[in-house]
Amino acid sequence: MTHMTWGTIATWRMAHEGVVKASELLAQDASAGDAVEALINLVEAYPYYKSVGFGGLPNEEGVVEMDAAFMDGDTLAQGAVAGIHNVMHAVSVARALSAEHYNSFRVGAGATKFAQLQGFEMTNMLTPRAKQVWLNRLAEMRDQDLNPYDGHDTVGAITLNKQGSMAAATSTSGLFMKKAGRVGDSPLSGSGYYVDSTIGGAAATGLGEDIMKGCLAYEIVRRMGEGQTPQQACDAAVYPFIEKLRRRYGKAGEFSLIAMNHQGEWGVATNVEFTFSVATQGNPARILLANPGPDQTTTIEPITQDWLDAYEKRIKAPVPGLADPARN
Repeated sequence: MTHMTWGTIATWRMAHEGVVKASELLAQDASAGDAVEALINLVEAYPYYKSVGFGGLPNEEGVVEMDAAFMDGDTLAQGAVAGIHNVMHAVSVARALSAEHYNSFRVGAGATKFAQLQGFEMTNMLTPRAKQVWLNRLAEMRDQDLNPYDGHDTVGAITLNKQGSMAAATSTSGLFMKKAGRVGDSPLSGSGYYVDSTIGGAAATGLGEDIMKGCLAYEIVRRMGEGQTPQQACDAAVYPFIEKLRRRYGKAGEFSLIAMNHQGEWGVATNVEFTFSVATQGNPARILLANPGPDQTTTIEPITQDWLDAYEKRIKAPVPGLADPARN
């Protein structure tokens, strides 16, 4: 196989440190699978990210239920978990399951039991901070009749290594205040993620119930396979589908998708303000801001320092009612 470039792209500002880590690994000839797992593990372990892993916000019953998936673009092997409990790194469990020909997508107690038997790190994923946010939301719902749902930011990532192998992975704690057992698009092949090393990969973040109505990750990869650039494929798959959904379903939730092809070219499409991080050989990891542009296109610009400062302040803001300053 010819020596190729490497690259990685992932959803949201929260993935940036993971993209930096993955780019270091890819520059050192790591496998695409190792790089994408390391990228997402960093996001899962960071307690201030409220929609993924440790510190993720719980369902309506106060339980953190996580969904994750992993796909090997060389073999098309996939592993996924949904509604898994008390596991620090759901994506690592998904990757382990991708080695199984049978039983490679496991949910609930079965997924959690597999993780325990395989020796994965188990911990209480509900941090004091996340629990207080949940308690505050319960009070708001009771007092103000608010919509309970807020936040559904999946970390999704694609990696390409120097040998031309690709991988994709996702991890999320799902919709805050979701009903117990609710699963979104993130662990669903073709909706939340898809990758084929001979073409490229795509991953999604946003409202899973609506993303899965379009199988958008697969559609983007299919379009890249027909010769479209990642940006063309993202625009052509995402924006007409959002219009179709509004026309036929009556509304469309938030959608953001990322893609990278087997040459390290990348693209994104979104119907909200969306940050992502990307690194390729010769281009260090950087955070970019995407917005829906004119005529079903996407506008992409560098992030500003003011935006970054406001982001840090927002995610680390003290939570009302959380007494111990060390836990804020």
